[in-house]
Amino acid sequence: MKKFPRVLIVEDEPAIAELIAVNLRHNGFAPIWAEDGDAAQRELDAVLPDVILLDWMLPGQSGLQLARKWRADARTKPVPILMLTARGDEPDKVAGLDAGADDYITKPFSTQEMLARIRAVLRRRAPEQVSDSVAIGELLLDAATHRVTWQGQPLKVGPTEFKLLHYLMKHAERVHSRSQLLDKVWGDHVFIEERTVDVHVKRLREALGAASAMVETVRGAGYRLTAQPQLQNG
Repeated sequence: MKKFPRVLIVEDEPAIAELIAVNLRHNGFAPIWAEDGDAAQRELDAVLPDVILLDWMLPGQSGLQLARKWRADARTKPVPILMLTARGDEPDKVAGLDAGADDYITKPFSTQEMLARIRAVLRRRAPEQVSDSVAIGELLLDAATHRVTWQGQPLKVGPTEFKLLHYLMKHAERVHSRSQLLDKVWGDHVFIEERTVDVHVKRLREALGAASAMVETVRGAGYRLTAQPQLQNG
């Protein structure tokens, strides 16, 4: 029997939640509705969904607070989060991504846009088709086990950052523009802005710790992963 991807909708307005749920059901998803953070936490404790649609403005804990909390929890960390927001301003979008959201949808949005974004984050979460390992210097990535180590020590890398690192390591020493990375790492990037790449590169560097200098910013061109990082001024 085909398993429908479970989508947890965290939205306090019943009319919006019902509209989203109906559209998801018609398109092969299994929606679950929670009206606030407490209800959402109960659903998460029972069964992990495949993706979370999280409203920015909620009674009690805000969507940002919940995103941070779920990203900090090892069990919920791998679940992709899409922020639903009426805030279209760039700083708000960046705040959502920095809190741990994988993407955002600005209200009002079309059903097609919502479905495209959900499918995109599910694709990014899907395991790599190529089960291989790649090493650059003392940085080792194993795609089969989804593990990254630096000097033999394991690193915690999120699902999107893992895919980004995998691509950069397989094409090391080359400069990749933001649009190239969107195309190769995100796939269907119709709705994703180039600024999203910067946020995930920042997150990847934070995860790499002492190895972060290997991911270089090439001013005006993009990013490069190198075995011999240059000492950058300022």
